[in-house]
Amino acid sequence: MEHPDARPGRGSRQSAAQTAQAAQSAQNVQDAQDAQDAQDAQDAQDAQNMQNVPAAAGEAARLGAFLRAARERLQPQDIGLPGGRRRRTRGLRREEVAALCAISPTWYTWIEQGRTRAVSAGTLDALAQGLRLAPAERAYLFRLAQRADPRHDAAGARTAGDAEDHAALVRMLRGPAYVLDAHWDVLAWNRAAARLFSPWLGQRGVVEPNLLRWVYLDALARSLIVDWEARAARLTAEYRADTARLRDDAEHRRRVDALCAQSPAFAQAWRSQQVLEREGGLRSFATPEGVQCYRQITLRVAAQDDVKVIVLRPWREPRGDPSGGGSGLAGSVGGG
Repeated sequence: MEHPDARPGRGSRQSAAQTAQAAQSAQNVQDAQDAQDAQDAQDAQDAQNMQNVPAAAGEAARLGAFLRAARERLQPQDIGLPGGRRRRTRGLRREEVAALCAISPTWYTWIEQGRTRAVSAGTLDALAQGLRLAPAERAYLFRLAQRADPRHDAAGARTAGDAEDHAALVRMLRGPAYVLDAHWDVLAWNRAAARLFSPWLGQRGVVEPNLLRWVYLDALARSLIVDWEARAARLTAEYRADTARLRDDAEHRRRVDALCAQSPAFAQAWRSQQVLEREGGLRSFATPEGVQCYRQITLRVAAQDDVKVIVLRPWREPRGDPSGGGSGLAGSVGGG
């Protein structure tokens, strides 16, 4: 009896089918490679277009440029992928980064192309981890996006050494000086500040040591600060600008909501949506000894970008002195 495989034409038909299947597989591979080449070419063109991001391009474009640079520095081998021979762009591809960060390729592309600033803290956290960002790079990423880092507890990250440094810093200054954290809680102050703002800074516990709460809730603040209404409104606008990156922070929202409930004046100023950068300038206080005027200087602590030092330099009407007179440096960072 003849074996079935020995029938005429059977082998040739199988061979033809196998050949066709192999050809289709090769075509599929080629199509996939062509599509990837096209994506690589687009990535290269985008990188060329965004190589020099002007300041006017905005924060979203700078955020995208930073992510692109981080993506191009990370090599496929760094994440366990084969390097391949046909990559036309440096570093990882966009879809590889998206997969690493568990976000959609379309959303990552939008972020990198600077087409949105509405990037959540959770997405930024995923990007920082996926792109293997160093601590300084991670902090910069969140600053660009104006978001609070959910893994950074500013208060908890401080050490006893930090507190000693803050206290020592303001003690060296002759004029009123105090240190504020991200929420404008006072971390340290010197004797000159305690005298000027007594009893607020002279004895803790009367009112919690928060600058904004003191200004709005303590009746003594209204009598001490000259032109209180205008100063309080401006302070609120400066606080809004200074805490913009905390808009996703639960503690920040709790504090704002609480103060809105306790102070109609703050609630009105907060709802006005006014935003002002801290510019320093003249500050006047109605003390028992008479009106005292100061020039305010705001400084930032380099290693703790959420810490501010407020310095008040005694000032009097200049008499032929272009420097504005005054004596010594009285330090302070933050608000007031």
